[in-house]
Amino acid sequence: MSLLAVEDVTLKFGGLTAVNRLSFAVDAGEIFAIVGPNGAGKSTVFNLISRFYTPQSGALRFDGHDLLAVRSSDVAALGVARTFQNIELFDHATVLQNLLVGRHRHRRSNILSEILFTPAVRRQEVENRERVEEIIDFLDLQPYRDKMIAGLPYGVRKVVEMARALATDPRLLLLDEPASGLSVEETSDLRWWIEDIRRQMGITVLMVEHDMGLVGQVCDRVLAMADGAQLALGTPAEVQAHPAVIEAYLGHPA
Repeated sequence: MSLLAVEDVTLKFGGLTAVNRLSFAVDAGEIFAIVGPNGAGKSTVFNLISRFYTPQSGALRFDGHDLLAVRSSDVAALGVARTFQNIELFDHATVLQNLLVGRHRHRRSNILSEILFTPAVRRQEVENRERVEEIIDFLDLQPYRDKMIAGLPYGVRKVVEMARALATDPRLLLLDEPASGLSVEETSDLRWWIEDIRRQMGITVLMVEHDMGLVGQVCDRVLAMADGAQLALGTPAEVQAHPAVIEAYLGHPA
């Protein structure tokens, strides 16, 4: 059974159809990409999975759960984490503090026990710190752990946002244009991290990305979209060679 299933989903904003009867599935352990020109509906699909939007029709399922029956605030508890096109971090907090925010879904204490700082709370705090330090080491963020986000280079902030998503210990990681704004060297590092996220952490990755070089290097399958609908689905090579995909990108038939 697929880990994530999007089944015949349609989303409209007034007279605009943002997603049009879209269906695809992501298997556990897969690195899957959604590509397409600007305005194709790629990030809208992420917002549907994250439950920021509710479709007019269709179904969304994650590991057997009906996502349409889940509030957006509860999606992370199911094991879904995401990053954003526009970095969403706490600028006046440190890297370490931002990552600890990602541990919130694992909170087992209540307000009273935290005020009293009981042994259980102390153990939980140690567990969270240890997990965050592991992720800092994994993504080579040690030089920045105690630095404020506001003073960090753009590329580092992109990595920190991915680190915070990993701190939730997701089963499915949604990466929204992870290579956007990165240098060639930073994109190369990102490639290895994505592969290690699957291999070492056992996390399934679904990403929206414009960098077809990165997509071709790391992805098992690719969904190409245009105008909210599917153009092609297959391996990166199959999708890049598909006539409808070439026409969508270049404006004329192959």
